[in-house]
Amino acid sequence: MEEEKKKIKCAIYTRKSSEEGLELEFNSLQAQRESCEAYVKSQKHEGWILIEKHYDDGGFSGGTLERPALKNLLKDVENGFVDIIVVYKIDRLTRSLNDFSKIVEVFDRKQISFVSITQQFNTTTSMGRLTLNMLLSFAQFEREVTGERIRDKYAASKKKGMWMGGNPPMGYYRKEKKIYPSEHADSVRTIFNKYLELKSTAKVKHWLDENNIKSQNRKTLSVGNVNSILLNRAYVGEVGHNGVWYKGEHEAIINNDIFDKVKEIMSVNRVERKKYKPTHSLLSGKIFDDKNNYMSPSWSTGSKGQKYRYYVSQAVIRHVKQKIGKITKISAIEIEKFIDDWFMEIFNDKNEMLKLYNKLDVNKQKVFIKNLEKFIVTRDIEKLLISKVQIFKDKIFLSINKMQLIELLRSIYENETVKVLPEEDLTERITFERVYSVGIVDNGSKIILGNYYDKNANKNKTLIKAIIKSYQWSKEILSGNVSISDIVKREKLTERYVSSILHLSFLSPKIVIGIFEGKQTNYISLQKVKTIKNLNWNDQEKCFFETTY
Repeated sequence: MEEEKKKIKCAIYTRKSSEEGLELEFNSLQAQRESCEAYVKSQKHEGWILIEKHYDDGGFSGGTLERPALKNLLKDVENGFVDIIVVYKIDRLTRSLNDFSKIVEVFDRKQISFVSITQQFNTTTSMGRLTLNMLLSFAQFEREVTGERIRDKYAASKKKGMWMGGNPPMGYYRKEKKIYPSEHADSVRTIFNKYLELKSTAKVKHWLDENNIKSQNRKTLSVGNVNSILLNRAYVGEVGHNGVWYKGEHEAIINNDIFDKVKEIMSVNRVERKKYKPTHSLLSGKIFDDKNNYMSPSWSTGSKGQKYRYYVSQAVIRHVKQKIGKITKISAIEIEKFIDDWFMEIFNDKNEMLKLYNKLDVNKQKVFIKNLEKFIVTRDIEKLLISKVQIFKDKIFLSINKMQLIELLRSIYENETVKVLPEEDLTERITFERVYSVGIVDNGSKIILGNYYDKNANKNKTLIKAIIKSYQWSKEILSGNVSISDIVKREKLTERYVSSILHLSFLSPKIVIGIFEGKQTNYISLQKVKTIKNLNWNDQEKCFFETTY
């Protein structure tokens, strides 16, 4: 008896570049599929069976692999659900020789065959592969020539002043491949006139917001939008292509005199900005406000021409009101000096540095400490180490790239130049926290740093010891080994005193942390804390913090 043929699972892939005609009852994709189905049936004697799943890409170019059905097909190939790919023509699969080599690599790895029903070949043979490469070369050549033809036609049309598609600029609407002034043309004229008056895109944007003037899509205009409008020569009736502007077919809504005056003012503003080059910003790209908005380096000019540097929240710059936090702008000099001092403090802690660079014996540690004492933390070193700085109203977080810090410590010990580690090695961070008051002056328009709390300034040692005792005694009593009477006898104290100390173990964790960090005022003493009898933590905290801050 003849041995039964092994079943070979066949998947049909179809593709059409444009969506035109896909709505028809019988379209190009169906025509391709019918031809491929007939071919698969003709190979039934070879054990070919058709997979019912459809892999159809309608409206996708063959010049890219970013096609949903193709991705789905390649995924099924990887999972072993397909043995043969059947297409009407090779260019249905891809028109790119480079992409085809990637697909064939997958086919070879999974031992998949590939068949084009109108171009007989087999990819498992060298001759079949040669034929495929030749066909693909011609398909790619055809695609490139077609692209060049389209680009040449596009450029020629632009030179004639024709509008070649795309969204028309604000103030115009499109009709029958041409653009005409719309009801928003007056808004565009207003923007140009306001800029002549205010001479600042930021001030124009603010004025537009106050007067509820929006884009034709009813969206708030950003500073960038205003800048783009003022630079767009389409408003004087021109059409641009590759940086060159030609007389357009559409009507101008701004006259050339106004456009040229605006351009002149903008040029002067740019020159003024170039004249002042602020010193490099230490925290550029690394400082964030209390709502995690990036803070951009900025500057302003005083009445006597003096320059002031700031970091300003992007939420403020972009006028996104719902994202604006309590920290909107901070003096660059204040925060950068603060970071300088903080780094000095970190590197002065030799024990912590030794813990991080812990590969040294006692003699080597001495060399390391000696080199560390001579080491000067420069701004370049700080910038290399800083991962992120985030500022809140009452505290600041400083995150440092751990592996870069260890590499720096190695260079200090070996007296070598520090190596800059690649981005992929900087995944681990060390985060420091500093409680620090932030004062607001000038009605909130300027934020400065105040004096931070000295971590040892107001620690009440008697109070801290009493809290520690309360937890120790509570643990002993809960274990069942001792009673309150036992503690009274052992410590030679009165029962009333022991009970009052035990009561401290019921304090809110927030209060305990505050006491351990020395945040309470001198008004808060052991006697005062012992008077807090309420066991509700919210009520305790209300009592404690109302009298503390």
